[in-house]
Amino acid sequence: MLFTVIIPTCNRNEQLENCLYKIDPERQSLSSSEYEVIVTDDGHANQAEKMIPEKFPSIKWIAGPKKGPAANRNNGAKIARGKWLVFLDDDCLPNEDILENYSQLITSNPGIRVFEGGIEREGNMKSPIYKAPGNTRTNGGFLLSCNFAIERALFDELNGFDENFKYPHLEDYDLRDRILAINEPILFTLEAKVVHPWRIMKSGIKLGHFEEMSIYYNAKNGNPSALLPLLKCITISHLLKIGWFVKHLKLSADILTAFKIMFQHLAIVGLNFNKWEKKYY
Repeated sequence: MLFTVIIPTCNRNEQLENCLYKIDPERQSLSSSEYEVIVTDDGHANQAEKMIPEKFPSIKWIAGPKKGPAANRNNGAKIARGKWLVFLDDDCLPNEDILENYSQLITSNPGIRVFEGGIEREGNMKSPIYKAPGNTRTNGGFLLSCNFAIERALFDELNGFDENFKYPHLEDYDLRDRILAINEPILFTLEAKVVHPWRIMKSGIKLGHFEEMSIYYNAKNGNPSALLPLLKCITISHLLKIGWFVKHLKLSADILTAFKIMFQHLAIVGLNFNKWEKKYY
């Protein structure tokens, strides 16, 4: 078997169903004999356990370890049968030829063991409270977890994702860094693509707690960590989006919500920074 597609999920059945509809063997151009799909479910109620056999009987469901997305992806990799692992997120919409394109790239690029796929945002951002990752640069360089392929042997050599990343933040950058550190090239391609719908941010509290992983990432890489530069970076990222909508006179109540999200994000980091720094340094 060439591929194992690993999709971690956590209490997002609607998005997961849309993703599985696209990756289902009935719709992918690559033969079903060439790949398997594993959904590893970190939801507290294992919400996908019933839905998957009813709607996608060829897709395998397993319970996740409930230790965060890095551990959840590793959980799927442990039982994978494919020579290559393809990681997708449960809220992405893969193209019908994504696996066939990865297969062709592997054949035409012997020696390349990691392929970084394209991520296209679904339309234009409607307001500053919407969020979606994108990766359509011609040279890539991100290795975002929602779309990439890696040879199983290399993934095992690297011991997979670092499970100390307990929140969905920077665990994919960490894997990218470790791949590059052993001089393994990463080939970026727009041919193997997913579309990423926009998500509404309802609160900045989760975003703030996710920044604990920024502290861990810096500590792991021997980088200094300082509160003010982190707060500055967070502020700029929020204000850039808010400013675009203000500049183009697209005023709405969402702008006020966006400011609230920013202040929540900053407050959580400010309140927890010293505790996080003591934990990892």
